[in-house]
Amino acid sequence: MIIILCAPSGSGKSTMVKHLLETYPGQYELSISATTRAPRGQEQHGKEYYFISRENFEQHIANQDFIEYEQVYEGLYYGTFKSEIERIQSAGRTIVFDIDVKGGLNLKRIFGDKALAIFIAPPSVEELSRRLHGRGDTSEEMIQKRLAKAEIEMADAPHFDHIVVNDNLDTAKNELDKLIEDRYAVRR
Repeated sequence: MIIILCAPSGSGKSTMVKHLLETYPGQYELSISATTRAPRGQEQHGKEYYFISRENFEQHIANQDFIEYEQVYEGLYYGTFKSEIERIQSAGRTIVFDIDVKGGLNLKRIFGDKALAIFIAPPSVEELSRRLHGRGDTSEEMIQKRLAKAEIEMADAPHFDHIVVNDNLDTAKNELDKLIEDRYAVRR
């Protein structure tokens, strides 16, 4: 089983992933992405991301170590190591991807019907802006870049298996659980 969760930044994707990992303990495991961005707040290498230099990332590209990768913004890469997928599969767990929209669509193309791809949508661009500003850890310039990118990403939502609008967090969590339970016949 492979679950791909994608969303514009600030839509609640990471909250939904955390919910899955807590709801299905020992069954699901997060695929940790590599990134060239700096850690935010209390983020730790090997927990939220593998934080690596741009040069190191580009060497991994040359070595074909990624199943997918993308330069999200100029000089800012994200990618999924092939070894990360192998690690989770060998443990017999369901892989959960918390990934950007283009990366998620790439993974859906790679895994096909083996993967359940879900787009977590904000209720509106205005609400997304409020959430991003409320974080307090991002510059206004980066917030504007993320909002511009979010409008493009939301146009890709119909390419996913399902769209969950995160207007009410509990409702969105329940909808996510039902989609997974229906697809994979799993129960909490």
